[in-house]
Amino acid sequence: MPASAQDISVTLSVPPQVAYPAVSRRAGEEGNVLLRVVVEKTGLPRSVEVVRSSGFPRLDQAAIEAYRKARFVPYMENGEPIEVVTTGTIRFQLNRDVAPDGETLRIH
Repeated sequence: MPASAQDISVTLSVPPQVAYPAVSRRAGEEGNVLLRVVVEKTGLPRSVEVVRSSGFPRLDQAAIEAYRKARFVPYMENGEPIEVVTTGTIRFQLNRDVAPDGETLRIH
């Protein structure tokens, strides 16, 4: 079972590269996607799922795909890497570049 706690953080070594879906951009779709990510001992995402939807399936799927390609610095506890659960938010705004909420994510 993955570890989780509120007072530790996990760092991205390769941040999510998010592509704003062209159809969503033309349709004026905006929103935030909150994701739950299980990070393996190796720093690879094992699973990515939507916790809170943007309200637009295309944006949600783009956020999932971005986090599946992200890479994390393995979380170490007592000198050993452990699997952890973290969350990340992708903000889709038409007048801004799409980006994750930062490169350090809170584990919960």
